[in-house]
Amino acid sequence: MSPRDRGSTSGATCPDIFELADGDFAVIGTDATTSLDSHLPADAARADHERIVVITRETLVKAKSDIPDV
Repeated sequence: MSPRDRGSTSGATCPDIFELADGDFAVIGTDATTSLDSHLPADAARADHERIVVITRETLVKAKSDIPDV
């Protein structure tokens, strides 16, 4: 479901998840690395080139139907 279909009135900016041509997924969200880095669970780690990105629950739930099971 596109951001516009989810209610983005401007369609200009909105969190989103989309599939790339190679089958990987990209996420557009708020960079929260600085505020959340120290709160990662003990079994989680982040490489220097990785960022912690936050999306709304609504964005992920609505994307669920577009994410393949396999």
